[in-house]
Amino acid sequence: MNPMLASDLPLVVSLGGKPLPLVGRARLYACGITPYDVTHVGHAATFVWVDTLTRVLHATGAEVIMCRNVTDADDVLLATATRAGTPYDRFAAIQQFYFDQDMAALGVRPPVIEPRAHAYIGQVIELAAGLLARGAAYERDGQVYFRGAAVPRAAGLDAQTARRLAGEYGDRPDDAAKDDPFDVPVWQASGAAGPAWASPWGPGHPGWHAECAAMALHSFGPTVDVQAGGADLRFPHHAYQAALAQTLTGVSPFARARLQVGVVRVGGAKMAKSAGNLVLVRELLAGYPAAAVRLLILDRRWDEDWDYDRGRLEAAAARLERLQAAAGRTVPATPGAPDTAVTAIRAALASDLDVPAALAIAEDSGGQAARVLGTLLGLW
Repeated sequence: MNPMLASDLPLVVSLGGKPLPLVGRARLYACGITPYDVTHVGHAATFVWVDTLTRVLHATGAEVIMCRNVTDADDVLLATATRAGTPYDRFAAIQQFYFDQDMAALGVRPPVIEPRAHAYIGQVIELAAGLLARGAAYERDGQVYFRGAAVPRAAGLDAQTARRLAGEYGDRPDDAAKDDPFDVPVWQASGAAGPAWASPWGPGHPGWHAECAAMALHSFGPTVDVQAGGADLRFPHHAYQAALAQTLTGVSPFARARLQVGVVRVGGAKMAKSAGNLVLVRELLAGYPAAAVRLLILDRRWDEDWDYDRGRLEAAAARLERLQAAAGRTVPATPGAPDTAVTAIRAALASDLDVPAALAIAEDSGGQAARVLGTLLGLW
């Protein structure tokens, strides 16, 4: 038997500068949307990058199982639906429909598993009961709190920064009912206006971080290969999701790697409804090809924060045309010889999803290399 050459070895993808070796299967958990508003470029950036990672992993031969949840039992959604005078589940279903349309238009493939939080109430109750049994949670006035004092330090944050972020994301660090400012609800008592589910602690609904932890544990067991979402969710959401899972199971780390996608800004401010600076996916697609919008998102490091403006979109559309022209070129091939440009493109994408390097190779080489890259990036 001939010895295996180094060039014959399976390609190993790296994320965050660390290799992510796989044996046949890749388990990705992506924090999905809270379906209470229209899809903007900030949302799209996360899911386009997750889709690209799944394509690259699949190209290495892995079976990719991507789970993307729907947070449809969330405080923000419940409040928005109440203001609109619409039952929360109907409101969420309509917004989810529009989101799915936008994702399909961008070429983002649907997840293999798509748990909806309202269908996982039992799993959140099991999570709360398990944490109570471990002494990692306590019950007070119909609520179950996870003891989270150690989470900010584990996330590399000082107490002041962590407290500010916890407040911004609704974790109520000043809540006097808690033993520690960084404890978070696993189960919350419901007010008179909101929906409530029965539990051993009285009627209520899940905490945000607990929903994702329960859905991930139910879908994949104690660990995932990649935990994905926007970088703005790094703390508190991703940190508490991992802490809840690790504390319940005793298995650490919860995620072998993380894909925390950079924040999209407008004029230096994070794109958000509260800032009034949303750029809607639907509006961009009315004037530009979906592939140009994808390229706008992908032509950079995945963890890079960036500012949207029309000039960047025009530049992405122009680069798409150059890539299409390069793909149409005829490049003579040597029979039986490997296509070194294709090999270089696959290597660039395997190295921390280095799309800019792969694009430079494809434009320069043209032919099959450009065609392969366009497929891996979901451009055609």
